[in-house]
Amino acid sequence: MSMFDMMGMMGKVKEMQARIKEIKDGLVHITAEGESGAGLVKALVNGAKQVVRIDIDPSLLKESDKAILQDLVVAAVNKAMQNVEERTQEEFRKKTEGLLPNIPGMDLGNMFGM
Repeated sequence: MSMFDMMGMMGKVKEMQARIKEIKDGLVHITAEGESGAGLVKALVNGAKQVVRIDIDPSLLKESDKAILQDLVVAAVNKAMQNVEERTQEEFRKKTEGLLPNIPGMDLGNMFGM
């Protein structure tokens, strides 16, 4: 690899780092919902993996249903986290397309902490 090629590659890496920071800063605007109990509990999370909102059907707000409610909240949050992970990965792929050469087996998202 010539010095020119190396300098070009370093420029691409810096551009990639700037793009990744921009993407990470925008993750709060990507949201996904998960639900459990046939929609009785819903969780909304953002791409920064923060819970934004929990919706609980009033029918579950009885002391006797506390354990069930806790399980449903956990299930809804986990489903929302899974859904937002898929969306953030897709967004990352779209925004970094063509920045660096596609090297089979190389996951740039994991490489840059996505």
